[in-house]
Amino acid sequence: MSTYNALLIDTESYVKGLFKQHDHANLVFHNLEHTESVVEHIHEIASQYEIPDKDLLELSIAGWFHDTGHLFTDPADHEEKSVALMDEFIRTKTDDEELINTIAALIRITKFPPTPQSLPEMIICDADTYHFGLEDFKQTNKAMKKELILRNMNTMVMDWEKNSLELLGKHQYFTSYCINKLQKGKEKNIRRLNKKVNKLEGMNVSETLLLPGLEKDESNKRKNSLVSRGIQTMLRLTSENHVELSNMADGKASILISVNAIIISVILSVLIRRIEVETHLTIPTFIFLASSLTTIIIAIMATRPKVSQGNFSREDILNKNTNLLFFGNFYKTKVNEYQWAMNTMMRDPDYLYSSLIMDIHQLGVVLARKYKLIRLAYTVFMIGLLVSVIAFMVAIMVHQPQQPVINSSSVSPYS
Repeated sequence: MSTYNALLIDTESYVKGLFKQHDHANLVFHNLEHTESVVEHIHEIASQYEIPDKDLLELSIAGWFHDTGHLFTDPADHEEKSVALMDEFIRTKTDDEELINTIAALIRITKFPPTPQSLPEMIICDADTYHFGLEDFKQTNKAMKKELILRNMNTMVMDWEKNSLELLGKHQYFTSYCINKLQKGKEKNIRRLNKKVNKLEGMNVSETLLLPGLEKDESNKRKNSLVSRGIQTMLRLTSENHVELSNMADGKASILISVNAIIISVILSVLIRRIEVETHLTIPTFIFLASSLTTIIIAIMATRPKVSQGNFSREDILNKNTNLLFFGNFYKTKVNEYQWAMNTMMRDPDYLYSSLIMDIHQLGVVLARKYKLIRLAYTVFMIGLLVSVIAFMVAIMVHQPQQPVINSSSVSPYS
């Protein structure tokens, strides 16, 4: 029992280290929090049955490792990568082939659709999809979608609600405990998704946008000219990707500002005082201070918002020269003027799609500026840090502290 506990503790520590060492901002669902949740649910479900200690150990280790493959490979291959990571780690702890093979089988059985045969296999399958029957399924499903977008798997999120509905329809819980506890919640989530899918598919032709250049009397071509859901998804995902990248850029800038602000406070409170005594540190200190200050200024420039004039004329709308989707173009305009402009744009497919495309382009321009400045800030910080360290080393090595001089020719009054 103590050996099992030690192995489980080592496994937990190792997996947490993997997630910390190879942390990916795009893993917003298959992260350490999800892994810990699966392990917790494994123990919850297993507690309802008489599970031998060894089976519980195998389940727990499989739970810890089952999604580690996402750190290194695509979703389609993550189970095999997880097995490889588990195999490599466990062999450093034990040569029990039966244990390793059983854990590998438990990890592989989580691949959808699962076909569990034994109770342990049923437990880990139910623990992995426990959230399907929870009230917060909407949030976890959004996180899964966001993760796929961040991993540039946009084709997998097309018709996301419909695909999610099909997934829940094909899914089943295997243990009696999860069937009794989660089945009703899953059915409730299915009804919610079904309602949303029906609402999306129930859009009639009059409510659906026509492609630019389509004449209304072209009834024979109308269905072929309707904006496909794929185009709508493309526009939406492109905007979402740009916003996500913008948030990431702001986060990087925030890190630079925080780190360099701390460095500057340390320099001003500690090193400046020592310069009076150790004057040889003056140049390295000011190099360090200048590089940190420059980095902060560039990072602030990257996140500093730029707002345009905030109004437009009717002539701009009629000439299709204004992007009404960007707040900077209308925040000073009266509500009735803005409503008129929006109604005008929505009645004109050419103008509407031009605005959508223009909005994406403007987001891209802003994003490019941000990333160029952040790249420059990181470069300045890196070079400044390197030069400062070298300058400090040279200053310390070159500086020779003055030794007190003893005048040997002086005569003692006692001689």
